[in-house]
Amino acid sequence: MTVYLVGAGPGDPGLLTVRALELITSADVIVYDRLIPAEALARARPEAELIYVGKEGGGESFPQPEIDRLLVEHAKAGRTVLRLKGGDPFVFGRGGEEAEALTDAGVPFEVVPGVTAGVAAPAYAGIPVTHRDLASAVAFVTGHEDPSKSQSALDWPALARFPGTLVIYMGVRRLEAIAEQLISAGRAGGEPAAVIERGTLPDQRVVAATLGTIAAEAAAAGIRAPAIAVLGPVAAVRERLRWFERRPLAGISVAVTRARAQASGLAARLQALGAAVIEAPAIRIVPIDGPAPDLSRYDLVCLTSPNGVQLLFDRLAAGGLDARSLAGIRVAAIGPGTAAALRAKGVIADVVPERFVAEGLVQSLAQVPVKRALIARAAAARDVLPDALRERGAEVDVLALYETLAEPLSAEQLAAVRETDYITFTSSSTVSFLLDAAGASGLGRARLVSIGPVTSGALQERGLRAHVEASRHDVDGLVDALLQDAARARAT
Repeated sequence: MTVYLVGAGPGDPGLLTVRALELITSADVIVYDRLIPAEALARARPEAELIYVGKEGGGESFPQPEIDRLLVEHAKAGRTVLRLKGGDPFVFGRGGEEAEALTDAGVPFEVVPGVTAGVAAPAYAGIPVTHRDLASAVAFVTGHEDPSKSQSALDWPALARFPGTLVIYMGVRRLEAIAEQLISAGRAGGEPAAVIERGTLPDQRVVAATLGTIAAEAAAAGIRAPAIAVLGPVAAVRERLRWFERRPLAGISVAVTRARAQASGLAARLQALGAAVIEAPAIRIVPIDGPAPDLSRYDLVCLTSPNGVQLLFDRLAAGGLDARSLAGIRVAAIGPGTAAALRAKGVIADVVPERFVAEGLVQSLAQVPVKRALIARAAAARDVLPDALRERGAEVDVLALYETLAEPLSAEQLAAVRETDYITFTSSSTVSFLLDAAGASGLGRARLVSIGPVTSGALQERGLRAHVEASRHDVDGLVDALLQDAARARAT
């Protein structure tokens, strides 16, 4: 029956607190605001009820009394309620009002602070809100007061005299009036100023000017809410400390087409490098049921993907077995990702080819005696490896552990993919299924990034070419190739 008033931070999902994530994964009901990271809501339980109650300045807003009613009603029905708010719930988030409404209704609540935009957005723009030499104080000010007030509660003359940084929330539409009031009250029109739109998000934009010109400069740049204004000498430090835009993939959008379970690692790598990532999983992995194999019958076991490793061990575990089943058996893995998945299970691969394709493994096994081999893989896969081993006289069994099926993509997802700068492909199946989904409209203007020659061949079969191909046929190689291509494009 508890309501948790939780701050979700300013937008970057990496700024969610551990406590916030814990509550998201356990809540029965999540009542959430605008600008909550999609990655946060994706962690909710499938059966959790998600209720959007977002507000937007100048647009349609969900009435606050109705939000209060929802919180009380669901809590009194015995549900665990998470009120997920952008930034910090008690910093211009009306969290105090909601806490009062819960108190009046006799509903217990807890508060989980979040990273507030007034600190995070300037930090991502390279602006410290305090600085030993420039500002020993900071004031957080709302630029959008309750319209029902008869007069402003803000003392603009006092704020004009404030000896530190002014951080203005929700003031982009009133920026001209705010600047005029401060200047008329004595604050210097030449003071450094900046406005940060969508702070901490990949498409963050910053306009730097002076207090006297910031409103006109922001309007000329088309700055819109959500935006934070920073007024004071610290705004001038941005030119030296602007780290966010200097990341190698800043300003570049990348579509990731891997299966959802595998996409998060690649997406996180790209986001850390500054890319705006569009997750468009074109495939999904569906396990095939079956008994645990008798591995003692083989002198070689080949694993072709991390998915295969996990599903093989799932079958072993279901049969009461573990990594000891591989004792005394030579184990081969295609690529470092598969080898890493084996290491996580306590198994060190004996053979890992330099080229992370079936042909590379065939070459690496050329001098390895093999009488009976098991190849654990997807149901639909190339037969290069089993055919090569059979030609050598080995008896080969293929164990189909999973199917790779098409993942339906929405029209919105496909439209977003077509607008990206790069589309990454990590397998032939991602090529086939994404192109099938895209249909006649195609893939737009994006440069196509392939993990290796097999995937590039799948593109060629569909009348396309890989603009970028990884020289190392794994995710690290793909990221490196994309980085090199982006660097070349920026240099020209």
